[in-house]
Amino acid sequence: MAELHLVLIAVIGWLAAWQVELARRLAFVRLLGVEQEQARTVGLLRNILPSPIADQLLGSPDTIAERHDDVAVLFADIVGFTPLAAGLEAERVVQVLDRVFTEFDQLCDRHGVEKIKTIGDAYMAAGGVPSGQDAQLDAVLALALDMLEVVDTIGKDLETDLRLRIGVHAGPVVAGVIGRRKFIYDLWGDTVNTASRMEAHGTPGRVQVTEAIALRLGDAFHVEPRGTVEVKGKGPMATYFVARAAPRDT
Repeated sequence: MAELHLVLIAVIGWLAAWQVELARRLAFVRLLGVEQEQARTVGLLRNILPSPIADQLLGSPDTIAERHDDVAVLFADIVGFTPLAAGLEAERVVQVLDRVFTEFDQLCDRHGVEKIKTIGDAYMAAGGVPSGQDAQLDAVLALALDMLEVVDTIGKDLETDLRLRIGVHAGPVVAGVIGRRKFIYDLWGDTVNTASRMEAHGTPGRVQVTEAIALRLGDAFHVEPRGTVEVKGKGPMATYFVARAAPRDT
């Protein structure tokens, strides 16, 4: 009888220990699941927003708004894409845009320029945000010229007539995050509007800049005066086309 009691005590003790261990393991699994979900959330946030802005937003839910004195803003638009898309299957339209914008994203990473957003078939990027350093003008223009080459290559690969029009301007902007659900990091100000106008009044296959930009460029770029252009909302403006400088003879 005593031996049976000892066995029962041992079994009860084992069951109690197993329940404690099971509870500990379940708690660990739940914690691991929470940590993995948090990691996925942070990763998604950093894909949507610049990393410093994502970190700031994770640390504090307060409004994020900053002023930057010198930011280079780039707008690029696929010329005639709306009528082109009307004649293509939906999957083909998405395939073309995905290929183009994926390549643009990779170029932004390569040049250290921040992608801001896409609007339909338009692409916006900027240098100097959110770091608050200089406008990284050379990097933005090198990006613009690479974008022209990439679109030309993609058009040939996909047997589709693709041409890109790009405008660049630099100056002060306000930057911040808007929205609480589908939020976005965006830029505002006359600099942004002027860069958009440089693209809208530009020429397919060229990078158009303002006179203020042309005066800041060094030997890495060739600047070609276009003349005076009547710019919507701005009046007559002297604008320039930018290309890579020809290599020097050695």
